[in-house]
Amino acid sequence: MISPGKLAKALGLKTIVPASKRSMRITVADICRPGLQFAGFFDFFANERPQVIGWTEMHYLLSLPENVQRERLHRYFSYEMPCIVIARGMSCPAVLEEGAREHGVAVYATQEETSAFTARAIGFLLEELAPRQTCHAVLVDVFGVGVLITGESGVGKSECALELIKRGHLLVADDVVDIARVGPRLRGESPEIVRELMELRGIGIVNIKSIFGIGAVLRRKTIDMVIQLELWSPDRDYDRLGSKAETTNILGIDLPRVVIPVRSGRNLAIIVEIAARNWRLTTEGNDAVSELERRMQARYSQMQEDDEEE
Repeated sequence: MISPGKLAKALGLKTIVPASKRSMRITVADICRPGLQFAGFFDFFANERPQVIGWTEMHYLLSLPENVQRERLHRYFSYEMPCIVIARGMSCPAVLEEGAREHGVAVYATQEETSAFTARAIGFLLEELAPRQTCHAVLVDVFGVGVLITGESGVGKSECALELIKRGHLLVADDVVDIARVGPRLRGESPEIVRELMELRGIGIVNIKSIFGIGAVLRRKTIDMVIQLELWSPDRDYDRLGSKAETTNILGIDLPRVVIPVRSGRNLAIIVEIAARNWRLTTEGNDAVSELERRMQARYSQMQEDDEEE
């Protein structure tokens, strides 16, 4: 949840009635335009949202007789709400300001058009109120695909990422990834204190931006897939055909997961590149496993035809 004051500061709003200790916190990433409430309909009033008054709502309210205005606003302010934003640089009516001060509701103003401000406000709230978690992993951008590399400490995540950076890909976060669910997608970034830094055993902390240039790092990236590195075990049956689709659930979103066994001599960076390219091809409908099955079926059918001819 965030305070109305934080919303106002982030969006550059002018304060008419400041937020108070009684001001309701914002908990949903949406807004309410109270036209129906000014008309007297309160059955489905989203009072928990920031209230945005645009040209239509304001002119309808001002068209009402003074006694009706006061009656509607009295009922309107009987609901707890976080704040009111008046768009298009319109003045705040005295009766509205009076009710807001009486009930401890913050009132702000913006010069923006209502639709433009609404879009910007919802975007800000989606970012601020997104569910979050921290993950011990490395996040890289490989051919435009957000790859989250996971695995136990010491398995080689940072070294793999370093080789990918040398090959022209981008580092988003090393060791610690802050993940947020924004809408139906997951977005990852590095905590500010370790941004652009990487830990390499035997060398220590290095600054990737200073060594490889600004084009080697990325502030944030949508996470598309997970690659789990694990030490190779002769007792484990690894998927050799890619027919067993595995997923990892992060913040309620299922991401495709590829498990890569790590052993001496394997070029992990190239394998990650292929995994990223293959993910993109699969999302576009090009499935190598399905193609293999089709070819095998065609071969089997041809063999049956040959047997019948004989």
